[in-house]
Amino acid sequence: MEQTRSGRILVVDDDPLNRKLLEKRLRSEGHDVFVASDGEECLRTLATTTCDVVLLDILMPGLDGFGVLERMKADGALRHIPVIMISGLEDIESVVRCIEMGAEDFLPKPFDPVILRARLNAGLDRVRLHELERDHVRGVFARFLPESVVDEALERSDGEPRLGGERMTGTIMFTDLRGFTSFAESTAAERVIDALNRYLGDMGDAVLDHGGTLVAYTGDGLLAAFGAPIPREDHADRAIAAAGEMIRQRLPAFNDWVAAEGLADGFGMGIGVNSGPLMSGNVGSERRVEYTVIGDTVNTASRIEALTKETPFPALVADETRAAMRTQTEELVYVDEFAIRGRQSRMKLWGLAG
Repeated sequence: MEQTRSGRILVVDDDPLNRKLLEKRLRSEGHDVFVASDGEECLRTLATTTCDVVLLDILMPGLDGFGVLERMKADGALRHIPVIMISGLEDIESVVRCIEMGAEDFLPKPFDPVILRARLNAGLDRVRLHELERDHVRGVFARFLPESVVDEALERSDGEPRLGGERMTGTIMFTDLRGFTSFAESTAAERVIDALNRYLGDMGDAVLDHGGTLVAYTGDGLLAAFGAPIPREDHADRAIAAAGEMIRQRLPAFNDWVAAEGLADGFGMGIGVNSGPLMSGNVGSERRVEYTVIGDTVNTASRIEALTKETPFPALVADETRAAMRTQTEELVYVDEFAIRGRQSRMKLWGLAG
């Protein structure tokens, strides 16, 4: 005989005898059992208690099984919980209606222990599968999002490994490692990859630690977004803090490691930061999908980064970013107005010293 897999079961029935019989049977099978006598109590219980499966009576006074099912399927936090309807065999039309509304199955009265076990096992299997899928999606998001916003991204995507396209305001950062190309051409491939991984890991951590999103690695640099895909009012402050940490702490530490390994004397770095409207979301095919950000704000940030080669500042910050900061800082030094390809007017840039 198939063994019942244990779970957290909510029994919803207005008949005290039915509730008692089900509760006793389920507890004997090793389940944690919660009970509710009507639809409203069911929803209150679900709001405060994690349940794997709901056994839901159809006919109840007040909010009946149809109403409960409708509300659960409209709630992003509850719609994935399997619902097994409790009904007499003479009420098959109601059962069919519930299944069309999203119920997983039905449990006929009077309760047969074998059927009860089979229905619950099927429901619990769906729960386990959903948890595995959610863990997979969490792993996808955790590759480029800070841990603190992964759950929020999961809710926004409804558990899917895709983020829909959105327009928002945020801050974009481009970085580039100076002198790495010539180093790579004269160094063994495995040492080049080791150094690159260490550098990108260090800089990526600075982005994630300040609540940014790792959008892409661009050879020996990276593209990061702050305030996307999860909006943040302090996106500009976070980007400036990350840039400061990169050039003042993480780059010197990386160069110390490079020198200790006998690889090179050290490298320079360029960072371009710009704020403004952008679009973000997943792009790609069914076989490969990536998160990206696009728009003039992104293109301009890349061009600002290239201008660091012409100034003594390792990081250049657009005037739009400085204006967007919620807390002004004395760290930024006005540099000059620059002509930026693709823009009609010149752009004020500020320097962040190393």
